[in-house]
Amino acid sequence: MSLPDSKESKSKKIRYAVAGLGWIAQEVILPAFHGAKNSQLVAFVTDDAEKAKELGEKYNVSETVDYDHYDELLRSGKVDAVYITLPNHLHKDYTLRAAQAGIHVLCEKPMAGSVEECEEMIRAVEQNRIKLMIAYRLHFEPANLRAIEIAQSGELGELRIFSSVFSQQVPEGNVRLKKSAAGGPLMDMGVYPINASRYLFREEPLEVTAVGANSGDPRFSEVHEMVAAVLRYPKDKLAVLTCSFGAAPADAYQVVGAKGEMWLQPAFDYHSKPELRLKIEGKEKESTFDKVDQFGGEIEYFSRCILENREPEPSGQEGLADVRIVQALLESARTGRTVKLEPFTKSARPAEQQKMEKKPVKPEKDLVHAQSASGQ
Repeated sequence: MSLPDSKESKSKKIRYAVAGLGWIAQEVILPAFHGAKNSQLVAFVTDDAEKAKELGEKYNVSETVDYDHYDELLRSGKVDAVYITLPNHLHKDYTLRAAQAGIHVLCEKPMAGSVEECEEMIRAVEQNRIKLMIAYRLHFEPANLRAIEIAQSGELGELRIFSSVFSQQVPEGNVRLKKSAAGGPLMDMGVYPINASRYLFREEPLEVTAVGANSGDPRFSEVHEMVAAVLRYPKDKLAVLTCSFGAAPADAYQVVGAKGEMWLQPAFDYHSKPELRLKIEGKEKESTFDKVDQFGGEIEYFSRCILENREPEPSGQEGLADVRIVQALLESARTGRTVKLEPFTKSARPAEQQKMEKKPVKPEKDLVHAQSASGQ
């Protein structure tokens, strides 16, 4: 961790409200606060009284408000930051309201449903001088950071290809299957390999092409079942990715250079130990990384940024960078044409000094009125 320890950062804790108590919040985010040493979970925002009662008792949280009273909580003086885990289409509104109240925001990805919404969020946090971080937990995860280091070291030779498949079965009725909620596999899962290609190549794509597909399954009446995409980077490097809501779980990426190749699996999940495999000029090497608490790491990092008045690396600009690519890919899938991207400058990239190695927490299985991403 690169941020220095000051007396304030060692003693003060950032007080968080969690807005939205669905699957991801209950399974891993709420438990993660236990290990985030500079962060304190103090409030919930939910309309579900049973969730509030059971989870409040479990995590010693007495302050709960419904969504109609979110603004009152923000202005109560009881919280310093909010972790937004609500459906994608609500990210902008809940971020703007927090910013207007002077409350810092850690927002789940994707940042928002459109480029315009992302830009509005960025303006709001700048005008109100608060911190906004998009929850790219892999920017702090040891295996992905090691992959970045290898990719940039020259060991693989000049980088040429990134490829990835990321898929799962999403149950009928899930909010991510609703177009009005900014759902669909590209928006929900595609941001992971898109983001990975960007942090491994350390550049921004010039143009994109996409094809959407549906098998006729009624689950996918509003969104694609799967999307295949090609991103062309400078010097004609290619990133090729497929994401799906209707296939067996798959989670890996491969990077191919002029001299060698690298695989990481799982690349994006947090339940298993990542395995990194290298094959360079005929010589193979494998490494297995320990699991870490990815959510506790990102929470602690963001709290340090607040306490030290530092701009978080996965800022609103990082979220915008991915959403503009998703939006262009959806346009390409709709029109059948390649879409050129406007130039985009992104200087800050994830690097080894951001590594957070917090002891893993056991994912919570007893969920209250919530269903996992795969319906299990």
